[in-house]
Amino acid sequence: MSEQKGEKKIEKEEHQDERIEQTGQVTLDESSRLGNIHLISIIGEIEGHENLSNNSKTTKYEHILPSLAAIEDSKDIQGVLVLLNTMGGDVEAGLAIAEMLSSLSKPTVSLVLGGSHSIGVPIAVSTDYSYIVPTGTMVIHPVRMSGMVIGVPQTFDYFKQIQDRITGFVCSHCSIDKHTLEELMMETGVLTKDVGTILVGEEAVKRGIIDEVGGIDRAIAKLHSMISANASGQDCFDNGSGCSQA
Repeated sequence: MSEQKGEKKIEKEEHQDERIEQTGQVTLDESSRLGNIHLISIIGEIEGHENLSNNSKTTKYEHILPSLAAIEDSKDIQGVLVLLNTMGGDVEAGLAIAEMLSSLSKPTVSLVLGGSHSIGVPIAVSTDYSYIVPTGTMVIHPVRMSGMVIGVPQTFDYFKQIQDRITGFVCSHCSIDKHTLEELMMETGVLTKDVGTILVGEEAVKRGIIDEVGGIDRAIAKLHSMISANASGQDCFDNGSGCSQA
C-alpha cells in the first residue's frame, strides 16, 4: 500500500513538473484548508496568432485561455496567482488574457517581478489586487505595429482605436486616470529610442497603476485572505489589510 502511494506521489510530481515546463502553470498546495491556488506565469513575449522563433521565451495565449475557463468551472481551485515577467507582445492576445482574468469570479492577485511591459500592463491590473517587487518595472508606451503599414488616415484611426481599448481597460481596473496614462505613454524624455515611461516599483504604486509593493509572501498571504473572506461572504478586495462585510 505504501509503495502504491509512493508511486502515485512520484507520478503526480512528474506530471506537475511537465505541466510547469510546457505551460508555466501549476496548482499549489492541494492540501490547503483554504482552497487550492492556481499559479499562472506570464513570461517572455506574449505570443498571438503567429508562432515566434524557438529561441524566444513565450507565453502562448492558447494555453492560458482554456486554463482560465477550467479554473472558473472548477470546484477545487479557489484563487489565482499571476506572476509577470514579460516584455509585452501581441495586443489582441494580451487583452484576451486580461479580459479573462478580470471576469473570473474567484479571487485573483498579480505580482510583477522583473517587468510587466507594454501589453503586460493590462494583465497586471486585471486582477482583484496587484503587487510589484521594489525592482520590478513597467514600461508604458503607445501601440506599435510591425510589418508593412498602409499610410492612410484609416490606418491611424485603427491605431487610435487599439490605443483607446488599452487605455480604457487599464483605467477601469486601476486608479490612474486616462489623461495621466496618455501623458506617460507619450513622454519623450525617458526612453532614448522611443516614447514612453519606465515606472520602477514604488513609482508604479504612486501613479495608481499597481496597488502595493511586495513580494511572493505578501501576494500569497493576500490571496489566502481574499479566499477566506470570499468563503465567509466578506469583502477583502480593498487596499487595506482588513475585510469588511459585503
